[in-house]
Parts: sequence; C-alpha cells; structure tokens
Amino acid sequence: MKVNIPVTTIIAAFAALVLSVQPKAASAQKIDTIRLSDKRLNTSALKPGMRQYLVYFQMPKSPKQLRLSLWMRNTEIIDRNGQQVFATSQHWYTGDTTGYRTAYSLNRVSDFAPVYHSETVNGKNKSFNWSAQEVVSADTVAANTLKGFKASPAEPYFNWNLDIETFEMLPLAAGKQFAINFYDAVSNTPEYALYKVTGSEIVGTLNQEKIDCWKLVNESDHKGTHATQIFWISKKGHEFIKEEDSFNGMHRYKVKLPAAAPDILLALKQ
Repeated sequence: MKVNIPVTTIIAAFAALVLSVQPKAASAQKIDTIRLSDKRLNTSALKPGMRQYLVYFQMPKSPKQLRLSLWMRNTEIIDRNGQQVFATSQHWYTGDTTGYRTAYSLNRVSDFAPVYHSETVNGKNKSFNWSAQEVVSADTVAANTLKGFKASPAEPYFNWNLDIETFEMLPLAAGKQFAINFYDAVSNTPEYALYKVTGSEIVGTLNQEKIDCWKLVNESDHKGTHATQIFWISKKGHEFIKEEDSFNGMHRYKVKLPAAAPDILLALKQ
C-alpha cells in the first residue's frame, strides 16, 4: 500500500533519467510505462479471495512500542451492468476505533480500469465514479462528503488504493522498471510512480517453506522527506508476500498472514 504522504508529481529521478541518459544507457535502463491503454497488466494473475495482512509500525524513539493493525482485503469477480469487474473490499482494524477504515473498489476484469471507489475514514465517506475521461463524486451516495468533486485527467490512471493488487499483476523480471500511472482520488494528484525490480530474495514462511520473490522498490522525496518502500512478490504465484517502508523516521512492516487466519468479518455475521 502507498505511504500516506504526498509525493512528487513525476519522480525527479525518473525525469532526470529520461532527459539526460545517452541512447545506449537508455536502452540498458528501459522503463516500462504501465498505462491503462497499453493493457500490460496480467489480470488473470489476480486471484479472487480473502487476503489478510499484519501491519505494524516501529518508531526508533520508542523501541519498546509497536502500533499494530490488521488489514483485510477481499477480491471477488462480479457482474455489473453486464460487465465483469473485480470487487475489492478493504477493512483496516487498529486498537482504536478512530483508526478503522473501509473501502470498496470496482475495476474492470479486462484491464483493471477503475470504475468506482468508496472509502470511509474516521466516519467520513468519500465516493467516486471513475471513467477514462474523468473521476467524479458519486452524488447518489448519501454519506459522500465530497459531492461536486470532479477531476479530468489528461489520460486514464490506476487506483492507487489498490497498489497491492496492481503489483501482483505486473510482468516482473530482473532489471525491470515500471512507471505506473497512479491516482489516489482522496489525497493525491495523478502521477507516474517509479518502481524498480532490484533483485530477488528467498523469503521464509511457515514450516520452513522458502518462496523465491522479486524485490520491487520505490523511492520518493517530498518537502525534505524521503520515503523508501520495498515489496516482495513471489515469482511463481505473483503473490504479495510482504512490504517494508521507511518514512518520517518510522518503519512500517506488512506481512501476509496464512490462510488459517480467521475471517473475522464472516465470524461476526454468524
């Protein structure tokens, strides 16, 4: 998941590379631009089902304290007006009810184009209808606090709130670099975020199982703040295994829980 701080409109390093490298170097450092129009995401790699993540913050000034949360992300394929879409529901739980967050997103199965996004944070809802031409507030949602919102981008973009799912569909390989046209309609302007495959690593899981993963890295700077994100995606199943972030003097870790983790949403319904 993206770090919740603003980032540059176009990553400075990406722009400098494009403007300054010689032809030979440019070939060696080729950047794959991930746009909706190119249909480069392998949507068949996104498997429906519940995914749960243990997320914890560590602050060097308070080494004996951890801020813990549980993220639940469930993806289904449903029919919407005769069109197949991914329906992704998110629930973020913390030790404080003010930190509880929900989100619901719809994306076309054919290319993962956003169709709809709604999220509620600290009791305030923001809902949007998406199309290739614009993002507008879903004014029929009674609780929507952003009625009248409209954004008309120069080109379509992906929903940054679904970065985990997007990474699982990337054509990852050694030396690859991806400039992904992302947008968070709630807090960011559209931008190309640069992600680099810096190598691979064996990640241990339960029962001494070893999973060969690609390491995907993003670096960003904004107003003197540097942020680093590292994502581990399995080579065999395109599965998001874990994430490590550093920003604002803090460290955030995200680890995928095994399928044995209880579905607390289902338990509450029973």
